[in-house]
Amino acid sequence: MDIQLEKREAINMLQETNDPSIIKAVIELLTKKKKDWWDDLTDAQKAAIKLGEEQIQNGEFSDFETMIKKHI
Repeated sequence: MDIQLEKREAINMLQETNDPSIIKAVIELLTKKKKDWWDDLTDAQKAAIKLGEEQIQNGEFSDFETMIKKHI
């Protein structure tokens, strides 16, 4: 479907509704800032990721093939 047609249909539906909860929900949706997934992580998760990054930078890791050979 053409995006312009979809927008017009959405505008028409919004104009026809008298439900304040729908209007409020649309406004919130359109004005909502996009969140960074990092902000939703716990401090423990962030620390674990940072530790993993440090380990990679220090060469403290194995590639997949080496890990498979070692553990299988």
